[in-house]
Amino acid sequence: MATGTLTISLDAVVQNWRALDAMSQSGVQTAAVIKADGYGLGSDRVAKSLANAGAKTFFVATAQEGAKVRQALGPGLDIMVFGGHMRGDTDIINDLQLTPLLNSVEQLTRHFEALPSAPFGIQLDSGMNRLGMEPGEWAAVRDVALGQGPALVMSHLACADEPDHPMNDFQCDVFLEMTAGVQAPLSLAATGGTLLGPKFHFDMVRPGIGLYGGLPFADATPTVHLSLPIIQVRDVLEGEAVGYGNAYIAKSARRVATVSAGYADGLIRAIGNDAKVYAGDTMCPVIGRVSMDLITVDITDLSGTPDALDILCPHQTVDDLADSAGTIGYEILTSLGHRYERRYT
Repeated sequence: MATGTLTISLDAVVQNWRALDAMSQSGVQTAAVIKADGYGLGSDRVAKSLANAGAKTFFVATAQEGAKVRQALGPGLDIMVFGGHMRGDTDIINDLQLTPLLNSVEQLTRHFEALPSAPFGIQLDSGMNRLGMEPGEWAAVRDVALGQGPALVMSHLACADEPDHPMNDFQCDVFLEMTAGVQAPLSLAATGGTLLGPKFHFDMVRPGIGLYGGLPFADATPTVHLSLPIIQVRDVLEGEAVGYGNAYIAKSARRVATVSAGYADGLIRAIGNDAKVYAGDTMCPVIGRVSMDLITVDITDLSGTPDALDILCPHQTVDDLADSAGTIGYEILTSLGHRYERRYT
């Protein structure tokens, strides 16, 4: 095999959902965010596993993402669309029974005119300035919107992964002001907000990254294992260069393995000369630049040559690998390439 093997534990995803579900009171629904194809793990497989575990509401970014999830789940369960009701989405929203989270007066007008009896939710901007109606805009349409019976009124925290950040309490207070007297279910917390405690839970929490083993849910069970095959091994002499741009110069004689994976497979270029892979419990450094299909690894300290090396494993989580690239675990997960052989457990 000339491609890596990505093993995805659906049991671990379910375990993480149950652990996050246990953090809120029984009257709080725990939904699941499965946008970006289930954070790279496969939204159809993830959705079916979580539905079997008891999840009833799922969030996607766009109506088009909702199509794959609806096909996997069938009718009956709620699929909510963060991007709302965009121009041209009317048929897919109606045909697949999606629930758009309306972000503006324009979207609200479009939805009410095109699908007057179809379900919808409202997204409010409590200070992040990304999606949702701002307080003044909301005040102008609030009575009309609430009169149509929204399925959910929600907002999103900007700094929930920093528990002591003053923005958390500020946004919670703004959300409370904007939703005073609202009878519809309310939601403010994603993974970080779930960890902040009951004040932020309202009627629904909607974890995303925590389901897939990433921070800020430090106690999450890892969900992925990525093993990369070695294609070739060579001896490199002191002073010789490895890879594009002579980015690595050997300071002594080294054994170097060329491994089948690169930035086309989600191993972003920034990890070069800083990332690690593992042969069992033995760490081997990535050397030189990451290229499109290949990385090079120093395996001098190994007694033999394994068939493959592990880059996501018990010794290195998605967040550990992200640190090597100066990014976050979200980017590592959602960048996982489609050339890998995927195995679900």
